Amino acid sequence: MHPTLNIAVKAARKAGDIILRYHNQIDLLTIENKATNDFVSEVDKAAEDAIINELKYAFPDHSILGEENGEILGDSRFQWIIDPLDGTTNYLHGFPQYSVSIALYVNNEATHAVVYDPFKEELFTASKGDGAYLNEQRIRVTSTNGFENTLIGTGFPFKVPHHLDAYLGMFKAVHPQVSGIRRAGSAALDLAYLAAGRLDGFWEIELSIWDIAAGALLVKEAGGYIGDFSGRDKFLETGNVVAGNEKVFKALLKTIHPHLTEDLQR
Repeated sequence: MHPTLNIAVKAARKAGDIILRYHNQIDLLTIENKATNDFVSEVDKAAEDAIINELKYAFPDHSILGEENGEILGDSRFQWIIDPLDGTTNYLHGFPQYSVSIALYVNNEATHAVVYDPFKEELFTASKGDGAYLNEQRIRVTSTNGFENTLIGTGFPFKVPHHLDAYLGMFKAVHPQVSGIRRAGSAALDLAYLAAGRLDGFWEIELSIWDIAAGALLVKEAGGYIGDFSGRDKFLETGNVVAGNEKVFKALLKTIHPHLTEDLQR
């Protein structure tokens, strides 16, 4: 494992320890509303602080973009993008589907990624050009030929309800063509599952950059495709994501396209 990736793994595990320490004491946590249906707890903050401390100790000059602390300025060529607890709502309800997401971008290109599920002790990692791994075992996207017999991941646009009608149109178009659609509540894990072949495809509207920065590299290094709703490499900017192997990626793009509003076509 690359030394830089080792640091990211160490940081993710420290955050995971904090998350697990409180997972049976949710009723004791202080919970705030950042926005409608967008929660943050003291666990999110403590986990992010642990990650930042680890990264800053190893790379004091690097910049960091975190969900809770915002941007910590440094050398702009090196930017860590972190989500200390992707799936906070799941976590606060005791639903065991959440993760730590850490990615390093060098000159705006993903070079290292970690998605860590502390509850299941599953560590997904990738470095550019070195493939993607689950607990040090190589992973690949599925080889399904189009939609038939596929399992697709998605996320409801609960933070952007004005897109609900467009989303429901997409859902209705995809649903009869696939074996199933799953909404698990952690986009970082959804993309990791796609990389590991547990999902065949994925789409979601207006995710945040920290939700997808690590998962995107996992998908690419596992042989998959990821893009925005036009198939371009602008998903970090728009937050609109489609991913899958080559055939599923193209099928998803084609199927959802008639339901895109002008706003979603940008």
